[in-house]
Amino acid sequence: MGTIVLDAVTKIYPAADGRSAEVVAVSDVGMTIADGEIICLVGPSGCGKSTVLNMIAGFESPSSGRITVSGKDIFGAGPDRMVVFQSPALFGWMTVWENITFGPRKRGVPKAQYEDDAHRFIKAVGLEDFSAHYPYQLSGGMRQRVQIARALTNQPEILLMDEPFGALDFQTRLLMQELLLKVWSEFKPTILFITHDVDEAIFLGDRVYVMSRRPGRLKEQFEVPFAKPRSIEMLTDTRFVTLKDKILHSIREELAR
Repeated sequence: MGTIVLDAVTKIYPAADGRSAEVVAVSDVGMTIADGEIICLVGPSGCGKSTVLNMIAGFESPSSGRITVSGKDIFGAGPDRMVVFQSPALFGWMTVWENITFGPRKRGVPKAQYEDDAHRFIKAVGLEDFSAHYPYQLSGGMRQRVQIARALTNQPEILLMDEPFGALDFQTRLLMQELLLKVWSEFKPTILFITHDVDEAIFLGDRVYVMSRRPGRLKEQFEVPFAKPRSIEMLTDTRFVTLKDKILHSIREELAR
């Protein structure tokens, strides 16, 4: 149900002042993400990673090419695709419970149904004891857990994650990566995960795509040779180190251009 297909997708932004040249953000991007797959996207800053994610989310439209989700063209945002941002976009005046149940409540989902779902997802992200807390009472990692649980409560086919752990400290980031794989193993959403951290990309992804400098194109694809479940011990595996070196080399080539 959660298959994503990008076919020759290009995004061009018009000149902001009407005088300078238009900006080609991404060019001729073709990619297929299978149902239940985790794909990580890396590349130089400004290469168009977030533009690709925003077009899949339906926040922006391609200038040319086609994007389909589960065989259907995208014409805007939808509950089948939920986005998890780097900064948790939570309502500060709502409790954890109210934040997590906001989507289904607004859509008119029966209370009995969304309450069962919310309890299940709060437990999945380890926040059972914090449902009455407000965002300001939580750590950064806990706020990201709320954001993930809120996304899952909408029962999306696809999670689109734009550097969701980028602002966290190293130890919290590792915990969140392990949590995401735990959540994935239980609910099996299709995930597109954008990151600047190559270790993170390999640890999470089934495949890692490297994008070129702007205009962003898919330069290389790397298969990750580790089955799930995964643990941090794989960070010292020689296959991990070799793959990391290949991906870093590919990115460095773009930075040197």
